[in-house]
Amino acid sequence: MSDSTPNPTPVRTRFAPSPSGTLHIGGARTALFNWLFARQQGGQFILRIDDTDAARSSEESIRGILEAFDWLDLDWDEGPRVSGPHAPYFQSERRTVYEEALERLRDRGAVYECFCTPDDLEAMRERARREKREQVYDGRCRDLTDEQRERLRAEGRQPAIRLRMAPGTIRFDDLIRGSVSVEADTIGDIIIVRPNGAPIYQFASVVDDAVMGITHIIRAAEHLSNTPKQIRLFEALGAPLPVFAHVGLVLAEGSREKLSKRHGAVGVQEFRDQGYLPAALVNYLARLGWGMDDKSEIFSRDDLIAHFDVARVNPSGAAWDSKKLLWVNGEYLRALPLDERVERALPFLQEAGLVPETPDAETMDRVRFVVDALGERLKTFAEIVEQAGFFFSDDYEYDPKGVKKRLRKEGVPDLLENLKALLAEQEPFTIDALEERVRAFAEAEGVGAGKVIHPLRMALTGRTTGPGIFHVVVGLGREACLRRIDRTLTFLAETE
Repeated sequence: MSDSTPNPTPVRTRFAPSPSGTLHIGGARTALFNWLFARQQGGQFILRIDDTDAARSSEESIRGILEAFDWLDLDWDEGPRVSGPHAPYFQSERRTVYEEALERLRDRGAVYECFCTPDDLEAMRERARREKREQVYDGRCRDLTDEQRERLRAEGRQPAIRLRMAPGTIRFDDLIRGSVSVEADTIGDIIIVRPNGAPIYQFASVVDDAVMGITHIIRAAEHLSNTPKQIRLFEALGAPLPVFAHVGLVLAEGSREKLSKRHGAVGVQEFRDQGYLPAALVNYLARLGWGMDDKSEIFSRDDLIAHFDVARVNPSGAAWDSKKLLWVNGEYLRALPLDERVERALPFLQEAGLVPETPDAETMDRVRFVVDALGERLKTFAEIVEQAGFFFSDDYEYDPKGVKKRLRKEGVPDLLENLKALLAEQEPFTIDALEERVRAFAEAEGVGAGKVIHPLRMALTGRTTGPGIFHVVVGLGREACLRRIDRTLTFLAETE
């Protein structure tokens, strides 16, 4: 347990994405940590859509976020689709809540109107740059008289609303980073409502966290600078402070940069579309910067809930490792029953046009055979197209390096003619019988089995690697094998 202090208040965590794009893999990890902590503590996990930025928000993004949560099997106790006592869970629909909170702050004298124009603010920033210091609002509108405010309004200026930042040191204990302190005068009075009346993220988020009774905020380290500002807002509202935990960022492979689109796939749906298993991705994300010990790698969902400890999350950034994710996915994939592997692989073959939308029994038997034959080679279901497409189509290309190494050798055409004759009359046409016959053929020719098997594989698949060659022969069937050997002989003759 991360927070060992007895707490009579039920744990309530939240994840509040901005619907301006797909669910980033870093966001998914943060959501997972919140979900695991809530489930371990017997608490509640709330999903809230922070769509205050109307220009960047979209219905498509909202649908994508919900789809990603469904695919990852991360359920929520309150939020879109399930509602709850604090509905609505879209910030764009909570304007009244923010207006009421603003009125409370006005009544307490905790805010004031700021009539500074963008030019005024830019001048302050420029002065700070010249003086080589952090730019902090100078408070020029803090103590305007009623007469001054009316005159500014008469000029057509619409005021923003600023929080009167209480002076002193802002301290909090981060579950991951320990004690953190910031001087309030290095922050200055922050804007919480724009001149058009729209609430700033800082304000809307704090109001919602307070109203929804969020007890623990687990989020990315990039939000660490927001925390002191938000603490002052909680205090101004007279709301209890939640416990904060700031997790390290997900970093690109071989870099100290935050993982982003230019580094490759970063959206949850991209991993789904590449044939990863949701349970494997959850397992990998949980281990990305966290560990129960130094050796455990594979966890069931129940194991994660039982052992997750937010205090063991590394405060430093966690480097993305595609090979490790692929290994984890392979472990999960191999643990599935064959029928389920076939079911999950089928859509990728259909999308590639290798298998019809309504496959007949013969086609399904072939898919089953191929999935079984690939065995541990298959790390994601999408790989079946590249690794085994030749089982379903004669329209394959020859690997140029394989042609040079395996087919452009003296005696190969005669070898393939002999293998064609062997396959034409071989009975029974089974894996074991074929292996015995081909190896006997190689011995009779006075060559190693590889000298026979490698050219045969190239002829039948165009590839230098793949499933066992005798699985390939049986999977293709006699007629396809004979046809492909003829095709290869023609190719060799025409491309000399």
